[in-house]
Amino acid sequence: MTVTPETTEVGFIGLGIMGRHMAGHIQAAGYRLHVYNRTKSKADELVAKGAVWHGDPAAVAANADVVITIVGYPKDVEEVYLGDGGLVANARSGAYLIDMTTSEPSLAIRISEAGKARGLQALDAPVSGGDVGARDGKLAIMVGGDQAAFEHILPLFEAMGENIVLQGSAGAGQHTKMCNQIVVAGNMLAAAEGLSYALKAGLEPEKVLQCVGTGAAASFLLNALGPKMVAEDFAPGFFVHHFIKDMTIAAKEAAGMGVDLPALNLAKSLYSRIAEEGAREDGTQALIKAYR
Repeated sequence: MTVTPETTEVGFIGLGIMGRHMAGHIQAAGYRLHVYNRTKSKADELVAKGAVWHGDPAAVAANADVVITIVGYPKDVEEVYLGDGGLVANARSGAYLIDMTTSEPSLAIRISEAGKARGLQALDAPVSGGDVGARDGKLAIMVGGDQAAFEHILPLFEAMGENIVLQGSAGAGQHTKMCNQIVVAGNMLAAAEGLSYALKAGLEPEKVLQCVGTGAAASFLLNALGPKMVAEDFAPGFFVHHFIKDMTIAAKEAAGMGVDLPALNLAKSLYSRIAEEGAREDGTQALIKAYR
């Protein structure tokens, strides 16, 4: 059997740029929602629509059959799941724990093993699609964990995304997200370099995008973020500092496997530079600053 609004209460922890939309889709699908966020005001809209606010992750876990998290860094994931006041220690018997943060594959495996020791099912399910995908319910969701648990939870994933794939056992979702971020890093370099060349050549970058955005160089990132680079619109859909976190995880995993990824390392270096110069809270399109 799968989860249903009539039989399942859902906890959601992390109501940032993406989480608030994702939780909203679950609430709109009819599930009773229990929420926690470090900044309480970010839960106000959901609470106004009927969500129940709790003061810490342990209280959410005690009241939900399924708990979903999307927080900031691996250290936050570890605290929320494995700390004394965390989900594994306080979840209902038989509960499902789903971490949708981009985090470390090794940590996903540890959480899965700790959950199983208490009769819990844990899945790692990072997402791609940014704030727009979260808002529109069209995220790509890459999942690691048990097949039966995946099938049980699938209706919740379907409320938040469209392309949902079980990639393998625990940690496989996080490894797949690393592949995604490695490709994103290369695409962001390409977009920033191509537009920088256009500007130096005296071209009108808007016209350049009209052509290359429909040719062999076309990509979602070029067409979505290229115009923002040109307009110097650096409002975040995905923070620079979070992308640096992702690239750091990917670089560490690659090094451990003996894989050389020069484009990833260059992107990480350039993003680190603009972060140090004040772009930490900008969107990832701010990479163009490294070329000016």
